[in-house]
Amino acid sequence: MFTAIRPVLLKGDHASLEPLSMDHHDALCEATADGEVWKLWYTNVPSPAGMRAEIERRLELLGQGTMVPWAVRDAKSGKVVGMTTYMNMEASKPRLEIGSTWYARSVQRTALNTECKLLLLTHAFEALDCIAVEFRTSFLNHPSRRAIERIGAKADGILRNHMRMPDGTLRDTCVYSILPHEWPAVKKGLLFKLGR
Repeated sequence: MFTAIRPVLLKGDHASLEPLSMDHHDALCEATADGEVWKLWYTNVPSPAGMRAEIERRLELLGQGTMVPWAVRDAKSGKVVGMTTYMNMEASKPRLEIGSTWYARSVQRTALNTECKLLLLTHAFEALDCIAVEFRTSFLNHPSRRAIERIGAKADGILRNHMRMPDGTLRDTCVYSILPHEWPAVKKGLLFKLGR
């Protein structure tokens, strides 16, 4: 069981997950501008102008023990290309959600995302001994839903009117999870996708 998860460097062939710090600010502003991903109406990605506040928010939640944030670095280019987190952590269970993830447009649908999920899931199940790992996304975010389903997560249900988006609309949230007995097959599938 975990009582406090600390950020650790998670490194693979395509990506590395670095504990988030304000030192990542400028690179993350550049990454979010790649494709202007903050303009997607069905998701919540920080704009360059809002990046400092978003990093501060994530670091504050880290201090409260409810989030572990990472900056995502592309091993090929050496550039920081996005962010991801462990969030909604329940130490008494232990369980967590992988979320608040976004990537620059140029690295979406590449091996980088697959490997990031492999790194995060391996750490959650094999180092933290989680009993469940969740993924949540907007009902209307079909690319994200397909990506979560391709990983091998199973649909748990839809939380209707679950949260208010920055533009004031209410979001229905699709909830998915992976359980420990499912992890070996999910891991094998991710490794296959990565060609290992």
